[in-house]
Amino acid sequence: MTYKKFRAKDIAYPLAMETISDDDIDALCLWLKSYPKLTKGELTLEFERQWADYIGTKYAVFCNSGSSANLLMIYAAYASGQMKNNRVAVPSVGWVTTIAPVMQFGMEPVMIGADEKTFGMDLDQLEALCEKDPPGAVIFVQVLGVPHYKERMLELQRKYGFVLLEDSCAALGAEYADGSMVGTLGEMSSFSFYFGHQLSSIEGGMVNTDNKELYDLMLMLRSHGWGKDLDKETYNKMIEDHGVDDFHKPFTFFVAGFNLRSTDLQAFLGIRQMEKAQWVAQRRYENHMRYAQNLQGYVEFQDWRDHKPVSISFGALAHNTEHRTEIVNRLVENRIETRIFSAGNLGVHPFWVERYGKFEDAMSDRIHACGFFVPNYPELTNDDIDEICRVIKGEG
Repeated sequence: MTYKKFRAKDIAYPLAMETISDDDIDALCLWLKSYPKLTKGELTLEFERQWADYIGTKYAVFCNSGSSANLLMIYAAYASGQMKNNRVAVPSVGWVTTIAPVMQFGMEPVMIGADEKTFGMDLDQLEALCEKDPPGAVIFVQVLGVPHYKERMLELQRKYGFVLLEDSCAALGAEYADGSMVGTLGEMSSFSFYFGHQLSSIEGGMVNTDNKELYDLMLMLRSHGWGKDLDKETYNKMIEDHGVDDFHKPFTFFVAGFNLRSTDLQAFLGIRQMEKAQWVAQRRYENHMRYAQNLQGYVEFQDWRDHKPVSISFGALAHNTEHRTEIVNRLVENRIETRIFSAGNLGVHPFWVERYGKFEDAMSDRIHACGFFVPNYPELTNDDIDEICRVIKGEG
């Protein structure tokens, strides 16, 4: 049996809908007519302040994508000297740019399989690795907005002393049962504001942290390596320590940095998005619950325990590949967009296999062979979700 294909014009229920509204566009046009500074400026600082407050951290650094946010936090962990070694535990289920910077910076990635309940990093496998050869850092994914195991992850971090990095790019607004937000667990956490994610600034990403040293380092790494974005006291001390005169001061580079900056245009949209963040998170949560209620017993999906999942799509596992093909074809026939679950098992993709060999893990392979996404966005009604679920189950 083969998969049927979509034609874009045939889609009735797309996987994602733009979160930037007509009102947002109108406001943006008025702002542009005021001839503001479009590159990084005061609006970027305001968006960072609002986002840090929303997540519950001291600091936030806005950059040009969620992938850049991952790159920035991984390199900051590496360049800060806080890692005990260059081995990094990485997840098998997530996105390529959760892993790619580890490879690009010459570190040693060690892949960990997927948990049978959350589909996130298997903490039994992680603990076995730590007992044998503790990594310098662990980067894990809050898969599809379903919060991973908090207490056990923190217990492993305390015991083995690795730097904990949290990829929350697809988990904006998700909460733990204790009320803390996803994105407050690691030394640093990453978020994405890409189209189709919970909130959109066209493109954009954020790194959150409570660590001032890492925050200052990321500010410099984001902008070529200079210190212009640092607070005045920190910047002036660095200038004095390095004996830089006033003429050379604006163009002195303290670290070997990148250009990962976004613009005030994206920040303007980001600030507008913050006004609807709570509503978007609640609607996606309610939709997630509706899917789970309808599909219980027919397909397998993630276990969120007592936490609050806020998913970008609802992900599920069919019984086997043939069953998934049947479901996918019914969805296509009924003009409901679908796709594989995230990227499946990243350890069977060419970028990994050609360097490290094929990664085999029962749960990761099952997600790869049987997983699929269906739409979840705020505008979906209960009737919409009920209809999608009827199609999945082949009813009517």
